Amino acid sequence: MRYYVLTLFPDMIQEAMRHSILGRAQEDGKIKLETVNIRDFSHNKQMHVDDAPYGGGAGMVMQAPPVYEAWESVVSRIGHKVPVVFMTPAGKVFNQQKAKELSVYPELIFLCGHYEGIDQRVIDEIVTEEISIGDYVLTGGELPALVVMDAVSRMVPGVLGNETSAIDESFSGMYLEYPQYTRPPEFHGQAVPEVLLSGHHENIRKWRLEQSMRITEAKRPELLKPELMSKEELKLYRKLQQEKEEANKKEANKKEL
Repeated sequence: MRYYVLTLFPDMIQEAMRHSILGRAQEDGKIKLETVNIRDFSHNKQMHVDDAPYGGGAGMVMQAPPVYEAWESVVSRIGHKVPVVFMTPAGKVFNQQKAKELSVYPELIFLCGHYEGIDQRVIDEIVTEEISIGDYVLTGGELPALVVMDAVSRMVPGVLGNETSAIDESFSGMYLEYPQYTRPPEFHGQAVPEVLLSGHHENIRKWRLEQSMRITEAKRPELLKPELMSKEELKLYRKLQQEKEEANKKEANKKEL
């Protein structure tokens, strides 16, 4: 996977991507990163790439020519067009499924806006997908681009040391991740669940499935889709629903008393 990031702050991207798993992935050649400074394509001595918006209003807008020429510099070098992801609050909210979809591309270009936005004309011409990481506004697109690149990189073969990690963890299916424990076996009076110390792999698998389902039911019940569950999962799901109904009845009886 090769990333090209069009940005006003290339150091911000480079610094964040050189650490931990992503840093090792770059050293191993699993992912490649190139940042393109949009200011390098400024048309004035002051290196400005923004101007006041037509029609008035607060703030400044990034101009179309420098953004277009930054994009063109990438496309001309690699010889073909590449999907361009524009990070914007107006985009579709990013999720694990989108990370999987993006991970199949060998190359991606990320466009990071700043100030009050980017001239719509260049967005219309070069952008293939608009993505948001949530319903809030940040100072620029660099942090959102880093979030997306981190999530996508984990889907790239060989990036994670343990290939099962990307499959087992939260949001890879419909369940949130089960609780994790490590040494010491007791901490502040809390012991590691006995089943995890048993060495019985099948019992551990069942325990983890139940814990994942319980956590999902408590925190993100909208993720649970009975129609997609296996017989084992559906049986467990019904058990949890029955427990929930009984708990609600007990709570209602207490209130009546």
